[in-house]
Amino acid sequence: MDSAVCLHWACQQGYALYPLSFRYGQRHGLELAAAEAIVAALPVQQWLILDLPLDRIGGSSLTDPESIPDKNGAGSGIPSTYVPARNTIFLSMAMGWAETLQAADLVIGVNAVDYSGYPDCRPEFIAAFTTLANLATRAGVEGHPFRIHAPLQNLSKAEIIRLGLQLGVDFSLTRSCYDPHGSGAACGGCDACRLRLAGFAAAGLTDPIPYRYP
Repeated sequence: MDSAVCLHWACQQGYALYPLSFRYGQRHGLELAAAEAIVAALPVQQWLILDLPLDRIGGSSLTDPESIPDKNGAGSGIPSTYVPARNTIFLSMAMGWAETLQAADLVIGVNAVDYSGYPDCRPEFIAAFTTLANLATRAGVEGHPFRIHAPLQNLSKAEIIRLGLQLGVDFSLTRSCYDPHGSGAACGGCDACRLRLAGFAAAGLTDPIPYRYP
């Protein structure tokens, strides 16, 4: 959902669109099918899917088929759905592709308000990675610095939903569930589902996607 809003935001800002998705061993692979539908609705220059077998590293219930993502609240601390170094790796790959495209602007849908407590969603992380990007690349060293945009960073889920509707996002195409049913229905109980449902409720709206347990 957040990535879809970011893609529409980038389009509204006038950027040429080169969305990047990852097949990283996540159990919620349905999101890639959703991404295909979202990308098809916008004037995208090129959509790239990269294979990153983060499931071989382990350490997350999102990549371990034997684990169950947190249900009914993650509790205190960082939840089991945290994937080690995921956003660092994603941004690194995006930075490399952007450098080959001679592009300076990266957009990522991290959020530090209504989120699960992941350390790589915080403003401090984005600031630190921007510094790294401009130290570690030819583009940065030669005076063509990267800019990392996190337009949803300080928005609540309700505010993200309202922004998405203003931008024309079809939320029925989006998927957020960590543990979707084989039919494609969201579970309704994982952290991602709870945050999403709470956001729609706070916005005074009904989530248009199907849920296994409404």
